[in-house]
Amino acid sequence: MSAHDHDLKIFSSCPIAAQIRPESCISELQEFARSSEAAGHEGTLVFTDNSQLDPWLVSQVIVEATEHLCPLVAIQPAYMHPYSVAKMIASFAHLHGRRLWLNMVAGGFKNDLTALNDLTPHDERYARLLEYTTVIQSLLQSADPVSFDGRYYKVTNLKLTPPLPAELMPGVLVSGSSEAGMDAARKLKATAIEYPKPPAEYSAPLPANIAGRGIRIGIIARSENAGAWSVARARYPEDRRGQLTHQLAMKVSDSSWHRQLSELGNTAVGADNPYWLVPFQNYKAVCPFLVGSYDRVADEVARYVDVGYRTFILDVPASVEEMHHTGKVFERALARCAVA
Repeated sequence: MSAHDHDLKIFSSCPIAAQIRPESCISELQEFARSSEAAGHEGTLVFTDNSQLDPWLVSQVIVEATEHLCPLVAIQPAYMHPYSVAKMIASFAHLHGRRLWLNMVAGGFKNDLTALNDLTPHDERYARLLEYTTVIQSLLQSADPVSFDGRYYKVTNLKLTPPLPAELMPGVLVSGSSEAGMDAARKLKATAIEYPKPPAEYSAPLPANIAGRGIRIGIIARSENAGAWSVARARYPEDRRGQLTHQLAMKVSDSSWHRQLSELGNTAVGADNPYWLVPFQNYKAVCPFLVGSYDRVADEVARYVDVGYRTFILDVPASVEEMHHTGKVFERALARCAVA
């Protein structure tokens, strides 16, 4: 039983390349990419913000090191014209025959946007993202010159060369944590990515009003609950400085997912509740974690699949070994879904 049997797509998250020593950066990215591919992942998320390396250059390293792994490239409209994004996608296809995925980012860190003089309000950023992505998709899909006259973008008789083979059309992901994000995902027929609530809080399948649903989550699992929690607490100890940074981020952020996760922050933890927010609360991660034995965490993952989530973006793994532990969780979760 594989992820493909359930049309499940699992993405790893690429290590922060700018934090790797320059002399070993390429080799470490290559090792990570090969390990992600060996784990059967669809692709790997490549981040973007003012403190990151260029995601396209990082994606080039990933593609050259692997045979099938698809970079999930984070795209921020403030950084690049939509024509340049379409040109990059077509160029990767022409040079490597590789499909890319796009993680369309409406916002980002507020200080980053301010530094770029991008003062666009939250919901308007999604309106802009809708136009931006529409231009990209139109250029990639059309054999004829494209014209578009929107509020934020305008192109006239713009033609993409080289053309993109239809089978390499990129998949599109959009944050679905706000209604504005969900609306953009619906209009783009994109997969809406959410920061999930504890699985027990989903009492019914998700509404079938969107092309696809996915979650971003971290997993720490071992053969026994106690071992997993020991690893988790050692890796993400509570940190007063991190808590203060998290509180400051909450004050300046207009992010819906940041607020939603903070409101879930009082969730109790323990052997009977794998859902864990301490890494998020201490500014060590940007998503919830599931912690516990392979079987216990697999039960929770299977619940997410049962209600309709088919795309999983995993937090940056602490090591290659961690990918193996996570792989055991998904194997068992899929076996449970097959039985159900």
